[in-house]
Amino acid sequence: MTYQEIIDQIKPELDKVINFLEREVGKIRTSRANPSLVEDLEVECFGKIFPLKQLASISLAGPRQLQVQPWDKSYLEPIVAALSQSNLGMNPIADKDLIRISLPQLSEEYRKDLLKILSGKMEETKRTIRRWREESWGKIQEEFRQGKIREDDKFRGKDKLQELIDEYNEKIEEIGERKRKEILE
Repeated sequence: MTYQEIIDQIKPELDKVINFLEREVGKIRTSRANPSLVEDLEVECFGKIFPLKQLASISLAGPRQLQVQPWDKSYLEPIVAALSQSNLGMNPIADKDLIRISLPQLSEEYRKDLLKILSGKMEETKRTIRRWREESWGKIQEEFRQGKIREDDKFRGKDKLQELIDEYNEKIEEIGERKRKEILE
């Protein structure tokens, strides 16, 4: 196995890590309404737990307002209860067969808390990427020890691996910077 094949094996895993970060960051509240804030919120309905997106359609009703329309009227109360108990600072209002959620302005203290959460998620993602780097570097060294890779290819592989990791770390920073701007708006 060449060093390039080893590096190519981790690319899909690194993409998964970045996609996971994007989904997690999408759940962090900003001053703008976004369906991803609540779509994965767990709702207890009929003794089972469902993500909100399986029980209702979620849409924007304004820049700071969401509208949740349950597929069935019997889901209305459990959804309102789940939204009320979430730590997103929402006050859902049931209106016939739909739920309106107005997002209040973010306080300065809450913005700081959100930035800490964002930093934590970014750091966790970077740790995961470092683990993948270490695993791949270990494979490259093992191939070298077994005589399957030459020494200069081992170091070339190390450089290529670091370039790839740097590229993914830049993606993490870009995602984080976009979200920081949204939080601070």
